[in-house]
Amino acid sequence: MLIRSFEARLMARPDHGFQLYSSGEEAVAAGVASAMRPGDQLLSGGRSIGPALASGLDSGAVLAELLGKAAGPNRGRAGRGHLSCPESGFFGAHAVVAGNLTIAAGVALACKQAGEGAIALSIFGDGACGAGALHETLNVAALWKLPLVLVCGNNGLSISTPVSQGVAAEPLSRLAEPFGIPHASVDGMDVGAVMEAAGKFAAHARGGKGPALLECRAERFMSHSSATRETRSDDEIEEIRARCPIVRLSRELLRAAELDEAGFSALQRDVEAEVDRAVAFAEASPFPPVGEALSDVG
Repeated sequence: MLIRSFEARLMARPDHGFQLYSSGEEAVAAGVASAMRPGDQLLSGGRSIGPALASGLDSGAVLAELLGKAAGPNRGRAGRGHLSCPESGFFGAHAVVAGNLTIAAGVALACKQAGEGAIALSIFGDGACGAGALHETLNVAALWKLPLVLVCGNNGLSISTPVSQGVAAEPLSRLAEPFGIPHASVDGMDVGAVMEAAGKFAAHARGGKGPALLECRAERFMSHSSATRETRSDDEIEEIRARCPIVRLSRELLRAAELDEAGFSALQRDVEAEVDRAVAFAEASPFPPVGEALSDVG
C-alpha cells in the first residue's frame, strides 16, 4: 500500500522526472523483502522505488533522492536509476538492463566470505533474461555456491516487446536448469505465493546450498515509464487491474478475520500520513550546492 500511494503521489507532481513505476507489481518487492534479515542486501533494476521502500528505506529520503534533493541517501545525484543505501539493506539500483546481476554475484561472494549468514537478493525484469550477464551470473553462482537469490519480475513486456519474442525459454525460470540451480515460477500478484517461494529460496541460499532463481509473473498497471506511451488496449489494462495484489490480499485477510474494515481503514490512513510526511520532508530539503556536481566522479 505504501509503494502504491508513494508512486501515485510522485506521479501527480509536475517535477516527478523520468520514472519507472511498479503499480501492479508491488507484491514482488514486498514478498521478496519479507525474506530478508539484517545484513542481507537487495539489488534492483531501474524499477527501484518498490524494492527500495520494501527493503526499509525511509520514504522521505527516497522521495528526496528522486527529486534531486540533498537529503536523499545519495544527495540527489543517483535518482531512480542508481539509488542505493547499503547500510539499510538496499545495495542499489542499476539502470542498465541486467546491470545488477553480476554485481549481485559480487555482493553474494562478499556475504559468503564474511561468513555471517547474510545473502544477496536481486530483482530484475524479464528483459534481462536475454542478456549474457544472467547466464554468466548463474554459472559463477552455481560454481561457487554463492548465497544469491535471483528474482525475475516478469511483467511480460520489455518496454513493449512481448517476452515470447525476446526469450526462448518458457517459463523463464527454466534458464536455471543447465546450471543445476533450483528454480520456480509463481503468481507475482499473490504476495503470499511470493513470500513462500522467496522464503524457501532464501533459506536455501542461507544454508550454504548455493543460488536459486525465482520468476514472479506480475503485470504493471501503467506503461513502461512516465515517458512511454501505452501499447496495450483499455480492455487489457482493465483485466490486469482486476487482479490487483492489494485488493486480493485485503480480501483474503478480511475473509480470514485477520483484518477488519476498521483496521483496513486505519492502515490506509497510516499510509497516507506516511506519504504526507515523506512529501513534507523532501520539499523541505534543499537542492545540493552546484559545487557538488562533480563530487565522486572518477
